[in-house]
Amino acid sequence: MAKKNQKIVEEINSSSSNNKIIYFLIGLLFLFNIFTFLKVSNLEKKLGKNLNPAQQQQPQAPKEIKIDDVKKLFTKGFIHFGDASRKLLFVEVSDPSCPFCHIAGGLNPQLASQVGERFKYQSEGGSYIPPLPEIKKLVDQGKASFAFLYSNGHGNGILAAQALYCAYEKDKFWEVHDKLMTNEGYNLLNEQVKNDKAKIPDLVSFLANEIDSSFLTQCLESGKYEKALERDQQLSPSLGFQGTPHFLVNTQMFQGAYSFSDMKPVVDNYL
Repeated sequence: MAKKNQKIVEEINSSSSNNKIIYFLIGLLFLFNIFTFLKVSNLEKKLGKNLNPAQQQQPQAPKEIKIDDVKKLFTKGFIHFGDASRKLLFVEVSDPSCPFCHIAGGLNPQLASQVGERFKYQSEGGSYIPPLPEIKKLVDQGKASFAFLYSNGHGNGILAAQALYCAYEKDKFWEVHDKLMTNEGYNLLNEQVKNDKAKIPDLVSFLANEIDSSFLTQCLESGKYEKALERDQQLSPSLGFQGTPHFLVNTQMFQGAYSFSDMKPVVDNYL
């Protein structure tokens, strides 16, 4: 009887040991899932709420855009290149702190690679063609006109958008724009400047090779273009705006960081 009891105790101990191993493995799996969740959450915070590429190009309810509303953007007081008489008019509603605006700008392959294969630049071996460089080519060739509007799409681009208006005043828009739309610019705006006017010197220093620092400092500190940004945001809904980036090819909307290959059939109709 004693031997039988001893055998039972051994079986219980063995079972208990196995259970401990199972519980330990379950615990490790639970911790791994928590770690993965936190890692993804941190990446989402870095890139913003629009991390999911599908959210960038989901079909929206059609909105009728009036060509007259588009043409108004090619007048004094707005950032524009070319005039409303050209057959092909591009509009971009953008936020310099928006991750997908950076991707569409074509100068931030590092950020694009974090989002996934869908937005990997063609120059990096992917199939995505950033639209803004292709738009600029057509503008430079005199085949199209381009207008830029600011709208809050990520939260940290107010001072940078004002800097773009300041730069436009001095015919330095593209120089400042292209510097801001690099990975270094993205990190500066979202991790350091964050619309804090006390950080204007940091922004000015970053752009020192692109525009006169004294002028930019005075322009930003005066708040000269704050009203222009407010006006841009008020106008955006009439252009079908729902999030950044938002492109128009004449009156055809492209809501999100579309590849230029998606825009090209519409563009070709006007060339």
